[in-house]
Amino acid sequence: MLQTFPFQAVLFDCDGVLVDSEQITNGVLRQMLHELGWPISAVECFGRFVGRSLKDEFGVIEENTGFRPDLDWLAEFRRRRDAELAISLEEIPGAGAAARELSAVLEGKVACASGADRGKVEMQLARVELLDLFAGKVFSGEEMPRSKPAPDVYLAAAAALEVDPARSAVIEDTISGTQAGVAAGATVFGYCPPDSLSHSKPEWLLEAGAREIFTSMNELPEMLREYSGE
Repeated sequence: MLQTFPFQAVLFDCDGVLVDSEQITNGVLRQMLHELGWPISAVECFGRFVGRSLKDEFGVIEENTGFRPDLDWLAEFRRRRDAELAISLEEIPGAGAAARELSAVLEGKVACASGADRGKVEMQLARVELLDLFAGKVFSGEEMPRSKPAPDVYLAAAAALEVDPARSAVIEDTISGTQAGVAAGATVFGYCPPDSLSHSKPEWLLEAGAREIFTSMNELPEMLREYSGE
């Protein structure tokens, strides 16, 4: 089957693709921004911060609050975020089964490439029982010279798997992540479930360079298997 599969590897984003974490994480962030005096709405918070490294957005926070976040503030955000995730996090429906099926097809050539910090990514994968699948194949944008929308994390994942980025499929749900996958030379597939506030809109993902949009993880293995590049 590997000989006829159109990709050498599948590189998954984590938040919003493998785990349903964005509303939890952004709820904590929004609360902390409110505490700093910024009455940001849920919609604006998603639009400004989803898919980006929070450290890269310290300037935006300072512009709107007068407070310059530091590493202590970031550590407190991560503590509060992780506590909420440990209680409430769930898998994106069908993501685990899709990832395991694709790993079997590709003889283990799957990776998780996230813009988030490694501790968060590995904790989340462990909670939804996917850490074994991605053991040794987790890549954090915060450990790269540049995080998404730069391609560094996807290039690192492809290099570690010893595959050509141009022969890799990237699964993303945000504009910045899609731009990162495209910049890496990969083929990006945009995940956008119906009526979701925490995923970028299909037209935004297509404008950012996604080749196809899908609405259910149950569709993913067959969609990749049938992809012709046309």
